[in-house]
Amino acid sequence: MDAVAAEGPAREKLTIDLGTETGPFHGGASGTLYGLYGDGVPSRIVVEGMYPRTVTTKAQDGTQHPGGDALEILPPFVAAGGKDVYVYLPDFYRGFPYEWPGATGEERLAGHLDVIRRQVEHVLTLGELRTHVVYVPFNEPEGNMFGEGEWSYDGVSWRTEPDHYFAAWEAAHRLIKDLDPDARVAGPNTCVLYPEVRDFLEFAKSHDVLPDIVTWHELSSPAEVRTNVAKYRELERELGIGPLPVNINEYAHNYHLSVPGQMIQWIAAIEESKVDADLAYWNIAGNLNDSAVEANKANGQWWLYNAYGQLTGNTVRVVAPHPNEQYTLQGVAALDRSKRQARALFGGTGGTADIVFEGVDAEVFGPVVHARFVEIPWTGQVGDSAPPLRLLDEELPVHEGKVTLSLADLDAMSAYQAILSPGGNGAVPLPPAVRWRRTYEAEDATYTGGGYSKNGPEGSPSAVDRFATSGGYHVGGLRTGSDGVLAFDVEVPEDGTYDLVVFAGSHNLADLVREQGPTNVFLRVDGEDPRELRLPLGYKRAVWGHTDTRVELTAGRHRITLAAQDPDLGLTKGDAVVDKLDVVLREKDQTALYDAEFADLGGGARVSHAHCGASGPGVAVLPWGGTVTFWAYAADDGEALVTVDVLGPGEGVLSVNGEEVGRVERGAVPLFLAGGVNKITVTGSSDRLIVDRLRVAPSRGLLPTTVYPAEEGLLTGAATVTGYPYATGGKAVDGVGAGPANALTLTVTADRAGRHALTIRYSNGEQPPSTHYNPDPVCRHADVSVNGAPAHRVLFPTTFHFNNFWNLSLPVTLRPGLNTLTFTADELPDFAGDTRNEFGGRSAHAPVIDQVTVTPLAPEEAPV
Repeated sequence: MDAVAAEGPAREKLTIDLGTETGPFHGGASGTLYGLYGDGVPSRIVVEGMYPRTVTTKAQDGTQHPGGDALEILPPFVAAGGKDVYVYLPDFYRGFPYEWPGATGEERLAGHLDVIRRQVEHVLTLGELRTHVVYVPFNEPEGNMFGEGEWSYDGVSWRTEPDHYFAAWEAAHRLIKDLDPDARVAGPNTCVLYPEVRDFLEFAKSHDVLPDIVTWHELSSPAEVRTNVAKYRELERELGIGPLPVNINEYAHNYHLSVPGQMIQWIAAIEESKVDADLAYWNIAGNLNDSAVEANKANGQWWLYNAYGQLTGNTVRVVAPHPNEQYTLQGVAALDRSKRQARALFGGTGGTADIVFEGVDAEVFGPVVHARFVEIPWTGQVGDSAPPLRLLDEELPVHEGKVTLSLADLDAMSAYQAILSPGGNGAVPLPPAVRWRRTYEAEDATYTGGGYSKNGPEGSPSAVDRFATSGGYHVGGLRTGSDGVLAFDVEVPEDGTYDLVVFAGSHNLADLVREQGPTNVFLRVDGEDPRELRLPLGYKRAVWGHTDTRVELTAGRHRITLAAQDPDLGLTKGDAVVDKLDVVLREKDQTALYDAEFADLGGGARVSHAHCGASGPGVAVLPWGGTVTFWAYAADDGEALVTVDVLGPGEGVLSVNGEEVGRVERGAVPLFLAGGVNKITVTGSSDRLIVDRLRVAPSRGLLPTTVYPAEEGLLTGAATVTGYPYATGGKAVDGVGAGPANALTLTVTADRAGRHALTIRYSNGEQPPSTHYNPDPVCRHADVSVNGAPAHRVLFPTTFHFNNFWNLSLPVTLRPGLNTLTFTADELPDFAGDTRNEFGGRSAHAPVIDQVTVTPLAPEEAPV
């Protein structure tokens, strides 16, 4: 990427007018529908780092889907910074359309009102937390309870004959407000903003039952968001109501979700409209709508929302080359004058483009700006992602109030961020994080042997129900019984260590996958160096993750093969499809850098650009109690070397994922980081602490770590050692749960008292049949007791198969010497404690447990 003028045909131009502010940054686009399963799935850190204001989910103890019970996700959501939980009251029922019981419409409505009454009575027991609840009495009423189908009130659409729906709305609204006058009610929650919504609002106004928040869905396009919000605001003015808050509580399609270059177009429209909105739920619950991976990891979409949530100040006018047109270059930007910082997020097209910042105020930025430009790539729905890739870091002159980034090689599936700060402070430009990379599509590779299939096209603007796929096609043939070989001919520019990133998927319920779990294939480079790769599982066909390996390559051409057979290693079991191969040459120094001036600031911390010698264009200056928070990445659970670079003599305290780990030291400290996203916070403990940046580097052997195989523990009741090929040593413990008698107890040793991480390697393939298009995997849980203390309940997300093992870490306090860890489980009762889910929505079992690794969170003494 070059920040210079390019010759050739006219380029796309996105103009960011810093001189025209459009109001305070709202941040409403990061809401989620069924994105939270329960406390820990996803982790509170992953939730907090996506900055969701709202979550929409099912009524407490509902049977529509496993997990997502409103009053169970409410406390951790609020603790993670969330604002409101919208309760879909009809999701108490099974089926879609909703199967509400009763022989007549009157009976069905009476039963539904009783459900609503019980929900409000539950909420009234929650104290202050109840102020975060919003009730949604009906969902998509035109196709459900007041539509034309079998399960409707009277078989007549309310859009034609609205009386029954209007009466039901009035009854539900009055019931809720009579029980709790301070309650908030949202509606009408239609599929789209129908013209008949005018009639609804007129009725609600005349009967004094207006919704407190107006909701509808936009399963359409970003253009419709802008258009319909404007239509609704005009409708308010005509009717003399509001303005009321708006939540578009379902938006985007499968083709868009997980793809940063698609989602930035929706974000731009939603932020411009200053409304809240929730990502649509097409797949599984508890992964922030294809943003979170496992419990604590993130894909590219999560990093986009993380960047969006860190916008501060006022948004500014953005002029796109094709205004309000989907699948084109679009963006959102904000100017924070107190930070002297402008940030822009954009994407949606490939090739070349000019990003033009206009109105660059000399009093804010000076004559030279420091420009940081990063890419947020697509990593698949279930593909873990490292932080955005730094592509450009340099200082540019401001000419007549303008700064232009002339960019090439943009990827339509990626989103991008540009940050402008004052320059001229002596900051040394950083090199790109990646020195070279290429993508090789599977459909362009050479296939030999039997069973070949070229599959697609997958998702596209004309097929938004399908999943995004690189190049639109993928290749099958590597499966049980195959002799297929998929060969990629690559050419690299220099000798070095390259990452090979294989984008692939296996449907967890496909016939050949059910038996084995992850599909194993065999990789060779130029016919040598064989290694086995286990390709990722997904919840549907053409759901993509990636499996990575590193190889030494010399400059020139090479052949990379993926095969279903290898003479030295064995045979493939399963059935995989391959999307593409990425070949990447990274910087030799693998230290990750996080500049404090770009991090989250709190407690009176401020950005300063007056410190020559800082690593970037600025620093964070912390008063006593001020904070700077970094969202840092770790590839795996375990030890990393963490350095807080400070200027001057100030003091501070360091915490990781809410755990205080010691004072800020002048040097590297080995700390335990969870695989995926980590929240690392520095808090000032002196009058002035100047934080320059955070550095995270690989480390090993500095924190005492011990692994305890589960099969060596004490088993009681039905708990038993069972063979699993992909468990460590081929064995793991199954049968824990369905009551405390069926337990696993491990005795572990700690060198010292204090906080330790338990890293549990587990599997969970529990998945009852679904009643609709959403797969419904169930989170299992373990009640973990340390040294006989009261147990702590830990949720474990699906691994898509019992032979597919992931890690999940939790902090515990251990005493010096021997400690006992006991794992039990039992089914949770419903909220009132007297009933249970009759459709398998709550598991009684712990996951299959392979091993437990014990690691101190921090060193006992001074750092290395």
